[in-house]
Amino acid sequence: MTLNNKPILELTRVALAVTALAVAANSQESSPATPLPPAAPTTQQMAPVPSFRIGDFRLETPNADNPSPGGAPDASAGSDQRPGLVKRSIIRIGQDQKFLFKGPFEKHNLKWDAVILVGTGAFLAADRHIENNIPRSHFGVYQAISDTAIGGLAGSLAGIYLFGAKTEHRHARETGELELETLINTFLIYTPMQLIAGRQRPDEGNDHGDFFKHHALDTSFPGGHAMFTWAMASVLADEYPKPWARALSYGAAFTVTFSRFMARDHWSSDMFIGTGLGLAIAERTFHARCNPEFESQCKHHQWWWKPMKIEVQ
Repeated sequence: MTLNNKPILELTRVALAVTALAVAANSQESSPATPLPPAAPTTQQMAPVPSFRIGDFRLETPNADNPSPGGAPDASAGSDQRPGLVKRSIIRIGQDQKFLFKGPFEKHNLKWDAVILVGTGAFLAADRHIENNIPRSHFGVYQAISDTAIGGLAGSLAGIYLFGAKTEHRHARETGELELETLINTFLIYTPMQLIAGRQRPDEGNDHGDFFKHHALDTSFPGGHAMFTWAMASVLADEYPKPWARALSYGAAFTVTFSRFMARDHWSSDMFIGTGLGLAIAERTFHARCNPEFESQCKHHQWWWKPMKIEVQ
């Protein structure tokens, strides 16, 4: 069964659209107008001019984008807001990618590399045996369950982000921003892996799951649904580490992974490595960018996930 790549493309478009909305919502802030002095015997009065500043992109130094105290506003500031933020966003994602690609080669991560590699190898060897014992029915039901779980998780995250943007709730806003950043980081790792692996799905080709047969995003390895949903769920569970929140977020990710596997959209090894990569990308992004002031997992696990040094431009 061939899985259309529309969900992945739609997910990317949603992430970029929400990012654009966030830029528009937070890119400028007007200071309250100062009261006018008493009328003077002059023929003309100057109205107070609101001051503008480029919206801060979280976790950069507080004064990086603000004018110096008492400085005159720059007439070109308004036209430079969007390019400046886009440039900083590109630099930020570039730092993330450098950090993520270096991660597997760090000494404290070698044990997790072994878990992922050995586990994936074991599932690759058992893929056909496992697949032969899966019922060949109710594909539509499993896909509907998966879509419902994805919709519930994505809707929850969108609600948290909109709440943070509307009320200026810093913790909710961080959650939304880190979710978007994690999804972008996940996509940038998922895409080349799909293009290189080119693996056939179950019931495709000779039913052996051969690699290097396709060169597109609509392939089997790694499992995209598992990779993206575990990444989203991990950030949400880290930001709100309550037992019920963890159960709901990880439960949704497991439901998506299991139902897509039962729908014969992926081999077991695809879903295993997708789960591992999604968790790893989310954890490293979260612990590199999170704010330890919030009631989250940010202040914990620092011995496990080495914090990233942010390069301020």
